[in-house]
Amino acid sequence: MRAIWKGAVSFGLVSIAVKLYSATEEKDIRFHQVHRTDGGRIKYQRTCSIDGEVVSYDDIAKGYDIGGGEMVILTDEDFADLPLTTSRAIDVLEFVPAEDIDPILFAKAYYLEPEGQAAKPYVLLRDALRDADRVAIVKIAIRQREQLATLRVHEDVLVLNTMLWPDEVRTPEFGFLDEDIETRPAELAMASSLIDSMAGSFKADEFTDNYRAALQEVIDAKVEGREIVQPEEAEEAPAAAIDLMAALKASVERAKKARGEESAPAPAKKKAAPAKKAAPVKKATPAKKAAKKSA
Repeated sequence: MRAIWKGAVSFGLVSIAVKLYSATEEKDIRFHQVHRTDGGRIKYQRTCSIDGEVVSYDDIAKGYDIGGGEMVILTDEDFADLPLTTSRAIDVLEFVPAEDIDPILFAKAYYLEPEGQAAKPYVLLRDALRDADRVAIVKIAIRQREQLATLRVHEDVLVLNTMLWPDEVRTPEFGFLDEDIETRPAELAMASSLIDSMAGSFKADEFTDNYRAALQEVIDAKVEGREIVQPEEAEEAPAAAIDLMAALKASVERAKKARGEESAPAPAKKKAAPAKKAAPVKKATPAKKAAKKSA
């Protein structure tokens, strides 16, 4: 990994020199736009919308659209005096329980590595955070932008999670929130049963990106020049059931079946009593032959 930032964590009067590394990476398969006929890369030029001339990076400034076709142009001098936290400091503001932070605020994760002789205070802060079962709220400036973040412990390493500012989280405004929708106790009980039947411990490595794997197979096939086999189509999702309780019951049964659990056997039906055998029909006694007439 390559460090993308160097600075120091300011922990009271203690300063901990650190390097910052991206803790995650996107695994999306990326494509280039190419000319369909010859595979040539498509290139784009930066041109001015007014005079049509190609513009170099040195002549590009930042502009803020104020509406009505008007633009305010800002230069490097305009940014120089802004009250931005020093770009080389991570200031600890307070320590809070992790559950106080809504996960919707988290943005990107970074690993912190101690630099030089900072290993001892680094481990001290790490162990103290773990013992206190809290996370540190900090401020950091990355790429000329001040960001709120947290410091927490992950696999014996301090992790910095940048956060969104509260006004960057949208308020959900949906019509159904104003409707008086009630759930029946039986439905809620069955939904809880479904949750219980699907409960487990989250293990991230048990989940895979099936689409990316299939796409990589297609690319590999193209490279190797072999025939591309069309993957089997996934089963269509069942149509929405009108009967909510029936859908919940079916879901519980399917979840149990997927986990190898047998459903409770249905109560056995009472066997019908065997029919009484009919009494055997007595054969008619043949009539005695008439006595021979005496001669």
